[in-house]
Amino acid sequence: MKFSKIYLYWILTKPNISFLVLATTAWGFFLGITRNGYIHLESHNWVLLFHLLIGSFLSSGGVSALNEYIERQYDKLMFRTKNRPIPSGRLDKSKALIFGILTSILGIGYLFYLVNPVVSFLSFLTTIIYLFIYTPLKRVSAWSLLVGAIPGAFPPIGGWIAATGGVELPAWVLFSILFFWQIPHFLAISILYKDDYERGGFIIFPSKERSWGITNIHLIFFSFALLVASISLSLFGITGHFYILFTSIIGIYFIIVSGKTVVNHSNKQTRKLLFVSICYLPILLGITILDAYIR
Repeated sequence: MKFSKIYLYWILTKPNISFLVLATTAWGFFLGITRNGYIHLESHNWVLLFHLLIGSFLSSGGVSALNEYIERQYDKLMFRTKNRPIPSGRLDKSKALIFGILTSILGIGYLFYLVNPVVSFLSFLTTIIYLFIYTPLKRVSAWSLLVGAIPGAFPPIGGWIAATGGVELPAWVLFSILFFWQIPHFLAISILYKDDYERGGFIIFPSKERSWGITNIHLIFFSFALLVASISLSLFGITGHFYILFTSIIGIYFIIVSGKTVVNHSNKQTRKLLFVSICYLPILLGITILDAYIR
């Protein structure tokens, strides 16, 4: 297989999304093994984390490939997606379908045998919700945004389960952080590309003039909810004062930028919100790690 073909399959996995999945999965794993207030990264933890990330990447990449297969006709209609491997004609759709199915099955099976059956089931559930509920719903209702945020918030729960063997309340707080974060993040993308989404037949909140009210409410509400959920991790003793201080700073700044976007829907302001949302999670993860070492 030529390198160019390998690259097309790589792009098909939507590596940006897959790496976000890996980062948030590792975040859940890290908090799971440090939940007693100290770090104990033993050799078996590193091996388990390695298998967790491999399986998660395969599963995420497979789902992304299948999503691109399902939406190939609509991707042709949008400027931002028409150059993807399938709609551009650079990759045969049948081969992409086979690749997506095999990669998804491999990822779920890998997690089952080398990590944890519960993590594997969570990966399977993510696949079902994303492909068979969220993907078709995007062409039916703008509320698909909230549905899609559910599987998008599963990765840290998977990481926590892999580290602890069960689902505890802090894992659901991690879920809520990811869930709340996705709403303003994807709304920013929707605002920037609303004409393109409309061209592709996808229904989004800011695509029609009277939808701006709902969009604005979502931006403010979920930005506040993100701050509350992020700080609430400290209630379980797995984060300290350093985490509370700096999480409050970045959370308040996120709210300010969201508020300015509500007032001004210009591309410049919306791109700023998108940039801030992209930076939020890696900064939060960095704060978490530093907090664990400082304590």
